[in-house]
Amino acid sequence: MSDKPTVLFVCVHNAGRSQMAAGFLRELGGDRVEVLSAGSAPKDQINPVAVEAMAEEGIDIAGQQPKVLTVEAVKESDVVITMGCGDACPIFPGKRYEDWELEDPAGQGIDAVRRIRDDIRGRIETLLAELVPAGT
Repeated sequence: MSDKPTVLFVCVHNAGRSQMAAGFLRELGGDRVEVLSAGSAPKDQINPVAVEAMAEEGIDIAGQQPKVLTVEAVKESDVVITMGCGDACPIFPGKRYEDWELEDPAGQGIDAVRRIRDDIRGRIETLLAELVPAGT
C-alpha cells in the first residue's frame, strides 16, 4: 500500500450505493485516501434520491458521473468494495476485497435511501479507522 490507500467502490449502475460510499469516504477521509467508484453497467446519471439523501448530510455528489468499471481501476486500488455486482468485478491477487450487502436504492423513496445511506456511513467510518488509524 502506498502512503495513501486507494479505495474503489463498485456497484452495478454506479449511481447510488457506490456514489454515496465514495462521497462519505471523500468527506470523512479527506486527503488521507484516494477514492474511486465505478459500475459494471453504469447509468447515465446519479440517482437523484441518493443525491438528495447525501445533501441532507452536507455532502454534494450531484456533480459526480457514473463511470464504467475498468481493469485499470481495480489494479490501482488497494481496497475494492463491491455492492451487488457479483462476478462482474475482476479479481487480482494482493488486493483487499469486501462485498457489502446493501439494498439497491434504485426506485426507492427518500426514507429507504436514508436507511441505506446511514448503513453506508457506518461501514465507511469502520473502513476508514482500519485504513488510516487515528493520528496518522
